[in-house]
Amino acid sequence: MAEQSHQPTTAAAAEGAEKESNIRERKVSWARLRRVDSLNMEAGNLSCKPPPTPPVSTTSVLVPMIKYVFLVLWANDNGDGGTFALYSLICRYANVSLIPNDQPEDRQLSNYRLDTPINQLRRAQKIKEKLEKSITAKIILFLATILGTSMVIGDGVLTPCISVLSAVGGIKPLGQDAVVYISIAILIILFCVQRFGTDKVGYSFAPAICLWFLFISGIGLYNLFKHDVTVLRAFNPKYIVDYFRRNGKKGWVSLGGIVLCITGTEAMFADLGHFNVPAVQISFSGIVFPSLLAAYIGQAAYLSKFPDHVANTFYDSIPGPLYWPTFVVANAAAIIASQAMISGAFAIISQSLSLGCFPRVKVVHTSAKYEGQVYIPEINYLLMVACVIVTFGFKTTENIGHAYGIAVVAVMLITTCLVTLIMLVIWKTKIWLISLFFVVFMSVELVYFSSVLYKFTQGGYLPLAFSFALMIMMGVWHYAHQQRYVFELKNKVSTAYVSDLVKNRDINRLPGIGLLYSELVQGIPPIFPHFISNIPSIHSVVVFVSIKSIPISKVAIEERFLFRQVEPRDYRIFRCVVRYGYKDLIEEPKEFERQLVENLKEFIRHEQFILDNGPVEQMPDQTTNVPHSGLLVDGKARRSSSSAVHIEEALEQPIPPRVSSSSIQSFNASKSADSSNRIAAASVHDAGEEMQFVQRAREEGVFYLMGEAEVVAQQESSLLKKFVINYAYPFLRKNFRQGETTLAIPHTRLLKVGMIYEI
Repeated sequence: MAEQSHQPTTAAAAEGAEKESNIRERKVSWARLRRVDSLNMEAGNLSCKPPPTPPVSTTSVLVPMIKYVFLVLWANDNGDGGTFALYSLICRYANVSLIPNDQPEDRQLSNYRLDTPINQLRRAQKIKEKLEKSITAKIILFLATILGTSMVIGDGVLTPCISVLSAVGGIKPLGQDAVVYISIAILIILFCVQRFGTDKVGYSFAPAICLWFLFISGIGLYNLFKHDVTVLRAFNPKYIVDYFRRNGKKGWVSLGGIVLCITGTEAMFADLGHFNVPAVQISFSGIVFPSLLAAYIGQAAYLSKFPDHVANTFYDSIPGPLYWPTFVVANAAAIIASQAMISGAFAIISQSLSLGCFPRVKVVHTSAKYEGQVYIPEINYLLMVACVIVTFGFKTTENIGHAYGIAVVAVMLITTCLVTLIMLVIWKTKIWLISLFFVVFMSVELVYFSSVLYKFTQGGYLPLAFSFALMIMMGVWHYAHQQRYVFELKNKVSTAYVSDLVKNRDINRLPGIGLLYSELVQGIPPIFPHFISNIPSIHSVVVFVSIKSIPISKVAIEERFLFRQVEPRDYRIFRCVVRYGYKDLIEEPKEFERQLVENLKEFIRHEQFILDNGPVEQMPDQTTNVPHSGLLVDGKARRSSSSAVHIEEALEQPIPPRVSSSSIQSFNASKSADSSNRIAAASVHDAGEEMQFVQRAREEGVFYLMGEAEVVAQQESSLLKKFVINYAYPFLRKNFRQGETTLAIPHTRLLKVGMIYEI
């Protein structure tokens, strides 16, 4: 008798699961608060969901608990999670980056260490070699990463809409239009306060986290014991088969609503960077998951007695005296859920920007106490406009729920593939365990994905359209960035040409240090002779600076600067690669100049030490002997000189590249000096004298030189390439921030010279 009464309950619950997205849809999310820590994060990402039909209970255990909490969380990049972290981890082990700027010295960074497979594991080595040799595999891996990233950013639009709508919808006397307008007002206020910082917004609503868990678990247990304890049988896997036999196609379609019970898991993984894996596992297993199960059970018990209340089960099941307190807590929780996804979108875009996959935008770090809390004004207001449009256009949580599931399950599929690849090439996982992981979770997620696609025409197109638009923008930017780098690499200037150039008596040496920026990490950029042809002057100390993003989260300050001296030494021309992780901040000009000069002087001291004590031993992979090679210098002089010899300029081109005419855009650094102001290149007597010269040059001023490269496609290029290079990329450059703004370069000491790259 108990079984018979439960079967219609589970069917009705599943069929109404999409309508059940109300307050249960990701109500609370971690607000990046240290006081509530990982409990906050999981509370919001996996808050109360649809009632526990057999598929819901099984899916809740299989995906959030087994897959993410106990498996995927370990596939982190030095503690950071998300699709970009997985991609960075793979890039460190296998050279699959589309930009050829890999350097052996990068592997000496302290955060670059990997638990690589044993030599006997030939499978990993073979897969690695195939990945590195196949440009198709590299492109597919990159496209999958930016697609997953775009889907998560899309969550930043859908989550605030569905959370606020469902919370405000608890006021029964209000009509739907009033609910929509109140929700829009709350969303606008929420986005307007983002500029004050994540921690301030989160702390304002922190008590709601604990209250929310207390309310949903208490109300759930109350309904369980009051209405129908026999619903606990729903956790028997046998009822999964019975459920689909009984409901057929309707059961399969209902999976699109049931997927809401796992929508927060990917966000939980992406937010891992502020916590450690054991903390998340303990808080999830001990508090979050039991509270959610209690809420599920209580709603199912309520539906067994009131099956007609499936449309608004959560609010209907609340005891009368607790209705308004729960409503208030639910709205506060909805704000935290929205805040978490908005902040997550900011963090993901900041990572994309660091890895050259997103147009330049302003990134404001809102907390001096907690790292990683960023605010991006342009993205904030674009998300606000998108949320208002979605809320006004779709009006109900049911309609938005159709769109929500596609984005969530698509990211899960991508994560499954990336983690499987990590198991194959990085971990020492046995092949049968890898196969079990891939087959089980890929099968479950594909079934759910097919179900959510069934509602494509009812709103499911929205996340796909939004994600593909973002993906195209990120792909265009990265492709043009990669083509520019390849052009500079092919047209780099030989050191012999530089030597002849600086010996020219018509070239003036100006006081101060000149920092010439280029993306090239190997060789002299082609923009240098173009500068000389326009302004026949160079500073007494010249440093070719390359800002390089490393596929790790952070680079220690003492390991950031990598120097090499360009021959002849008497002319004081250096190359410097400045390495940042995707979570590192670019320093303010004064601090950056101080660090660069101090590391340059340390490099000079090391160089003199090598000259006085014999030649430097080459690294095993070097075949060319370059005299006076540069050293990997850190601020504490701890690096071994024999392990970091550069051969950047070993492959030289005999002639400088052909460049087109250009115009000087701005030059406020200093005025041209005549030959009487020329600073002759003096012989280097000792390191102390040279270090004093560099210090005096810094006191005379540090000036910034940048090339304003305009890229155009060659005449024989395809129509698609011409459109991307000649129209799409210039449009993005024009409408987003310029490079000097992103790099915090002072305009009063900046010189820009234009140049055309035909790619």
